[in-house]
Amino acid sequence: MASLKLGKLPDRETTKITFTASAELNKLLTTYAAAYEAEYGLRESITDLIPHMLDAFIKTDRGFQKTNKISTFSKISDAKSIHPNDEN
Repeated sequence: MASLKLGKLPDRETTKITFTASAELNKLLTTYAAAYEAEYGLRESITDLIPHMLDAFIKTDRGFQKTNKISTFSKISDAKSIHPNDEN
């Protein structure tokens, strides 16, 4: 099996965010979670995978990086220090 773009999830603290996904996206997320389990031998829920997928996407989005002119990592670190227990 080819390596996945998303690496093995680190130990993490969680924050609950709720959103609605299309049926097609839900199917793709379910398939991705199965591929993740096959790759790493660990079953992770879709809700645990999504934040890491979004983080990886944002960190590699060149258009976003150019628009914001500050590294995504800096902004995420700043946001966590300002709102460390924010549930949004």
